[in-house]
Amino acid sequence: MNADFGAPKELAGGLQQRRALYQPRLPPCLQAPTVKAEYGDATTTIEPSCAHVVAQAFPNTFGQPLVSFVAPAAAAAAAAEERAPIRVGVVFSGRQSPGGHNVIWGLHDAIKAYNPQSVLYGFVGGTEGLFANKTLEITDDVLASYKNQGGFDLLGRSIDQIRTTKQVTSAMATCRTLNLDGLVIIGGVTSNADAAQLSETLIQNNCKTKVVGVPVSLNGDLRNQFVETTVGFDTVCKVNSQLVSNVCLDAISAGKYYYFVRLMGRKASHVAFECALQSHPNMLILGEEVALSKLTLMEIINKICDGVQARAELGKYHGVLVIPEGLIESIPEMYALIQEINILHNNNVPVAEMPSQLSPWAAALFQFLPPFIRRELLLHQESDNSAQLSQIDTEQLLAHLVETEMIKRTKEGRYKGRKFSSVCHFFGYQARGSIPSNFDCDYAYALGRISLHMIAAGLTGYMATVANLKDSVDKWRCAAAPLTAMMSVKRHLRGPGAIPIGRPSIHPSPIDLKGKAYELLREKASSFLLDDFYRTPGGIQFEGPGSDVKPITLTIENQDYMGDIEILKECLSKVRTMVKPGCSREILKAAISSMVSVTEVLTLMSHPLNAELPLYHFK
Repeated sequence: MNADFGAPKELAGGLQQRRALYQPRLPPCLQAPTVKAEYGDATTTIEPSCAHVVAQAFPNTFGQPLVSFVAPAAAAAAAAEERAPIRVGVVFSGRQSPGGHNVIWGLHDAIKAYNPQSVLYGFVGGTEGLFANKTLEITDDVLASYKNQGGFDLLGRSIDQIRTTKQVTSAMATCRTLNLDGLVIIGGVTSNADAAQLSETLIQNNCKTKVVGVPVSLNGDLRNQFVETTVGFDTVCKVNSQLVSNVCLDAISAGKYYYFVRLMGRKASHVAFECALQSHPNMLILGEEVALSKLTLMEIINKICDGVQARAELGKYHGVLVIPEGLIESIPEMYALIQEINILHNNNVPVAEMPSQLSPWAAALFQFLPPFIRRELLLHQESDNSAQLSQIDTEQLLAHLVETEMIKRTKEGRYKGRKFSSVCHFFGYQARGSIPSNFDCDYAYALGRISLHMIAAGLTGYMATVANLKDSVDKWRCAAAPLTAMMSVKRHLRGPGAIPIGRPSIHPSPIDLKGKAYELLREKASSFLLDDFYRTPGGIQFEGPGSDVKPITLTIENQDYMGDIEILKECLSKVRTMVKPGCSREILKAAISSMVSVTEVLTLMSHPLNAELPLYHFK
């Protein structure tokens, strides 16, 4: 374990030093040491048909209310010495993502404002530090050189899970040993699903520690009715968009290469999607589109070749193609092959023997693939038992097969242009340690402060959330949403002949192929392909008019779920006011007729036959 975690680091002048001086902006409700918690109605699950399964698995935390935080009345604010000190632990559980340090900064400032005697412990080395009770007390001096800085090097990270019985038992023992009032888990989809299970287990074992999650993930796939985006997504997309746009300009300058660019994004293609909207590459292949249409590998190759040929007819022999790293798992036959390999890994079959133990069709596909892809597919799994997608050079596979197909078309006389040439890039780890954007700095700091108020309010099994993010910070709405309300059950097979099983969890949210952002992309797809309509966003701006630009996919969608809930409450309140005993029969009949219609529509929409449609079921 790195002995330098938490040690002051030298800020290499210029930008790093200036960023350390930036003070994140706060919404009005978080500017006082305390907040007023307003409790809403009990929550259900995102998919109604899963509610009973989630309720059975989480009897103590299912159905908890949505909680909104507002500024307290001036007279209600007690002095700091009247509030009992709080002991809180914080751990980096997910992959490093720009802005993570600001969550800890915001949490620290909120704890000390709540009561200066409160203590914040950081677990050194991620979840392994949590299990082993390896801590670092977070102080102003410790934080000084990590404010508004990238990476997770203040504490480090390790495996991204708190899941096994041994892990959960060790985490609970640490919470009891340190007498923690709260534990803040910083991470993405998997980490917050584990946070939900840990909170349930602690309640069952009479452990007082409250568990709260914070949505920090560069992939941006932790999105739902409560979470509009994750900390780090904005920064990563801005960094990658600059890289993609640089490649676009290089391509058009040389006029003779096709660049195949793979970006991060495992189960969902949000990073590739956002970067395409910001930089306008010629082609974008989304995993969600491939999964929906069930496109085979060769169908994808033919689509790319058709695009290359269409551009050649215009005298253009260059171009840029962007894909997500998870694309390979979206291709039906490749997904099935990977699943077979995963089963062999789980059965501890030696790598050298795996090809001979594949089913006949899988073995045939495996042999068809280039040798470098075969080697990469057999790599040992990630900590969550999934394939190492970042190590599979999907962009090189596509470039190889496109070149083969273009040679074939040339021999057949279907293509008469210049020889196809490609250059491949994987922009993955380059952006993870970036200095966070103003938006990510503000957002992360606010979430850190919200986490303290959640613990002070006695909430457990919740996630810190901020709504209305597309507007200015003074219009943000702060809340806590139950983790169980974000859960659903996906049924899947564990092996050949196994019966379908499923457990409640928070799942990655795919791109909405019915959304406004995707509609915009489809409208411009033809222009992107043929017109070289490249856009150059440049580097991240920290000052000036471009410093507060937010992700396009965030600003273009109407995601204000919390605001819509308030509108509904206002409408119901007006109905109660107008329809009271003594009102006219006409008003009563009109109200009944309207409410019956509304009830019928909502019942139909909530019917299990509709709710059980798979997550990727789009028009």
